[in-house]
Amino acid sequence: MELFRGALGADSDQALEVAVAHAMLRRISRGESGPALRVYRPQTRVVAFGRRDTLLPGFPDAVRAVRQAGFTPVLRAPGGRAVAYTEHSLVVDHVGPDPGYLAGMDERFVGYAELWAEVLRGHGVGAQVGAVPGEYCPGAHSVNARGRVKLVGTAQRMVRGAWLFSAVAIFDDAEVLRPLLTDVYRHLGLPFDDDSVGSVVAESPGVSLDDFEAEVLAAYDERFGLVPTPLSDDLLDRARDLAGDHRIADCAPTGR
Repeated sequence: MELFRGALGADSDQALEVAVAHAMLRRISRGESGPALRVYRPQTRVVAFGRRDTLLPGFPDAVRAVRQAGFTPVLRAPGGRAVAYTEHSLVVDHVGPDPGYLAGMDERFVGYAELWAEVLRGHGVGAQVGAVPGEYCPGAHSVNARGRVKLVGTAQRMVRGAWLFSAVAIFDDAEVLRPLLTDVYRHLGLPFDDDSVGSVVAESPGVSLDDFEAEVLAAYDERFGLVPTPLSDDLLDRARDLAGDHRIADCAPTGR
């Protein structure tokens, strides 16, 4: 399986950064490539909103709060609600063919969430798969510690012929994310408890992000066999064509 590793760069358009996963999904849905994995550390601070978030009355105010906090707002490629992450996070986008259309969704959620949990348990983290009360982007297949704090969020997107499974691991900076997510979810009018935000380093202080990323890659490599591959010009061109779908323009506040 192809492995695309690394972010596009500190000055890259963050809409383009997330559009790469969309381009990967579209390419495989058309039978033009095989399964692929992209692993990268964001080079800036981002809040990735879900499509449903944009329909809420407080969305413009949430976007304004994100920009004022020094984060970049984008629209995520998979489903779900707003997710925030910093340079001390790890993003994994995994695409594969799905000739049955929607087949295997639950199995992917369970299997890949458990893969992350196993890596965390190797560092002494009491990792479990399941939702944490009041978590951001709530889902039954979040990876948490002790049933108390969310460490890894998971989401999927299915199209005819292909699927995208995305995971975002919060390695550090939970103290930065808590107040921002509190503001974002308050503006969106969605439930949120800032005590639900955790980080890998808070649960296992001795681990480094380099080691954590290497162990995640090793877990995927053992299961699939990864072949390091540079992002092709064709794939990047497709991502550029799709970047507008993930860009958020300045929004006028609602005054709510």
